[in-house]
Amino acid sequence: MRRAFAIGLFLAFAWTLFSQTPQIDHLQKQQKILLEEIKSTNKLFLDVKKQTTTILQRINLINKQIASRKEMMTLQNQEIAVLEREQSRLEAEIKRLDEELKQKQESYAKTIRAMQTSRNGQNELFFVLSGKSLGESLRRMQYLREYSKWRKSQAEEIKEQNVQLSARKEALAKAQADKQKAVDALKAEQAKLKEEENVRQSEVAEARGKQQELQRTLQSKQQQAKRLDAQIEKLIAEEVARQEREAEARRLAAEAERKRKADAAANARRETEAGRKAEELARKEPATKPVEPAVKQPEPRIEAAATTDEAFNLSRNFVSNRGNLPMPVTGAASIVGSFGQRRHSEWNITTNSNGIDIQAQQGANIRTVFEGEVSKVFSVPGYNTCVIVRHGDYYTFYGNIYDLFVRSGEKLKTGQSLGRIYTDPDTGIATMHFQLWQKTTKLNPEPWLKR
Repeated sequence: MRRAFAIGLFLAFAWTLFSQTPQIDHLQKQQKILLEEIKSTNKLFLDVKKQTTTILQRINLINKQIASRKEMMTLQNQEIAVLEREQSRLEAEIKRLDEELKQKQESYAKTIRAMQTSRNGQNELFFVLSGKSLGESLRRMQYLREYSKWRKSQAEEIKEQNVQLSARKEALAKAQADKQKAVDALKAEQAKLKEEENVRQSEVAEARGKQQELQRTLQSKQQQAKRLDAQIEKLIAEEVARQEREAEARRLAAEAERKRKADAAANARRETEAGRKAEELARKEPATKPVEPAVKQPEPRIEAAATTDEAFNLSRNFVSNRGNLPMPVTGAASIVGSFGQRRHSEWNITTNSNGIDIQAQQGANIRTVFEGEVSKVFSVPGYNTCVIVRHGDYYTFYGNIYDLFVRSGEKLKTGQSLGRIYTDPDTGIATMHFQLWQKTTKLNPEPWLKR
């Protein structure tokens, strides 16, 4: 019973210890993802040529770098907190086990001494034979057997407790080492963050000296974005209207087909009933010329319209992949322009975007984030060739393609390349624009993409 209790305690401790592991593993995986983002952003930052026209892009990249670094530090602090809780728990467990072990050892030693004293140094055989009767001798023999079992079980429990204590001390040493490693990593990230903030201050100071020029750049880009958004909105509205017209045509065709079948069935019943009555009449009046059965006219055939099942399933599958869609560009990439309205306090201007801007490496391929069909291919000044891909009721837009690989109406697989990203030869910047729509409702695409 006591052995089972000891084993239960050990298992309970093991569960408590290992239950921390998934949490630490999750935090470390998130840190690895952020580390890759930081590396990608830093690479893109170094690729951008330092010119007046690229100051805003450089500031966007360094801001992204700082945000990722701060998020990394938050995760590291969470990991340290988990390790500290584990360390405290292990220290308390070691203290409890130490006290229990001492009590067991003292109790065991005390029992052995008492037994030896009560037998006055007699050996076991003499102790058994010195019984006053055969019954007493048998009882003494049984007592010695039980005592021997108890002594062995106590020795086993003490041994097991020693093993548990050693395991906890090893776990504590590992937790302390992991914690120190996490603390050192946090200090390193803090130092890097300080360097990046210094770089940002330098970039912003340079930008403030060219505020008017940068304001004009932002305003020009905003005008381009407005023209693009208006055209995308118009094209998607037209596509949605066309899809709705086709769906209505399919519905009416299906309804007409159901009515035709119902009328055909009713006519068949009437003809069967008329035939039956004619046969009865012929039996009653044999001299009468038999009525020839009416020649059944072939039923008009209506071509079956395509159903909306495919579009429905595609929409459902698209939604189920929210948060797991791949980046719409290959290689190192960083989101440098966010969705929605944004106030640039440094330049005294407000911009609005129906999508996100993603900076990538020169020569990278722009790719579809999900299977679908190329709905539109068109060009817009400032965004080169653009592609809209339909995924059922959802649409994705890809802008700034210079070498197109697909055509309108083509079926696409997830991750299929649409073309290469355009790179500005003067600045070295390769940026694409990405939007997501649910019919005519624009959505923030960032939460849909996998980090």
